[in-house]
Amino acid sequence: MTLSALFNRAEFVARHIGPSEADRADMLATIGAQSLDDLVDQTVPADIRFNQALNLPDAVPEAEALAGLKTIAAKNVINKSFIGLGYHPVITPTVILRNVLENPGWYTAYTPYQAEVAQGRLEALLNYQQMVVDLTGLDMANASLLDEATAAAEAMAMARRVSKAKSNAFFVDNRVLPQTIDVLRTRAKYFGFELTFGQPEDVAEADCFGALFQYPGEAGDLLDLTAPIAAAKAKGAITIVAADIMALVALKSLSRTGRRYRCRQHPALWCADGLWWPARRLLCLPR
Repeated sequence: MTLSALFNRAEFVARHIGPSEADRADMLATIGAQSLDDLVDQTVPADIRFNQALNLPDAVPEAEALAGLKTIAAKNVINKSFIGLGYHPVITPTVILRNVLENPGWYTAYTPYQAEVAQGRLEALLNYQQMVVDLTGLDMANASLLDEATAAAEAMAMARRVSKAKSNAFFVDNRVLPQTIDVLRTRAKYFGFELTFGQPEDVAEADCFGALFQYPGEAGDLLDLTAPIAAAKAKGAITIVAADIMALVALKSLSRTGRRYRCRQHPALWCADGLWWPARRLLCLPR
C-alpha cells in the first residue's frame, strides 16, 4: 500500500469544521429551519444568490496546494518599480531589523502570547515617534494613521478647527503628491472646504485657513519653505508640511521653517512590521 493511499483527504473537514451532523440538526431545529439550504432560502435574497453548483476541484493536502501555488507564482515576472511618489525600495540595516522589528524579547519571554507582541509593537512605535520628534523639532508625533494622504486630510480638518481665519479655503502646494491631493479633494468635498492650488510662494496672496506644502516636492525638487510659511502664518493660516523623514536627516528641520503641523509616510523605515502596508504614517505637531 502506498503512502498516498493511506492519506485521509477528508481529514481537514473533520478537523476544522466543528459541528457534527447531530449538532447541525439541533441548531436548525432551534431556529426553525429544515436544512442549511432552507436556512439560506430564509435569509439570503434570491436575486443575489448564485444558483449553480460551484465548479471547484477536489480537495488536496496542504503540501500539494503549496506546490501548486508555487508553480503559479513562478510564472510571475519580477520587474523594478519606479512608481516613486513616496513609495520606493529601501534597505533596512540588519541591526534595526533584528533588534527592533524582530526583537525576540517581544515574543519569546515564555509563551508567544498576544500581550508580548502588542508590548513590543508599542515599544517600537514609541521609539519611532520619539525619533520623528527629534528629526522634526516638534513636540508630539502620532504614528497610527493610514498613510500620508490620510494624515494630510486629518491635518487639514484639524487646521480648520484650530485656525481663527474666516476663510473656508485650504491652500495646496502644486508639488504635493497626487494621491494626497485625491484624498484631500474627497475630504474637502464632504467637509465643505474649498481647495486652492499654487506654487508655495502663491500662498502669500491666498485667503485660507490652512496650507499644505511638500518637502521635497513631487519631482524631488527642494525649496526653502521658510518665507511661504511665514506669509501664511501672518494671515492666521495653519501651515502643514508633508516631509520625507530621510530628507530631514540632512535638511533644515521643520520647526526651524516655522510650520505648525507635519504629516508623512515613511517607506524608508517600514519594511517588516506586519508586512501589510508599505509605509509608516504619522501626524506631528507642537504642544
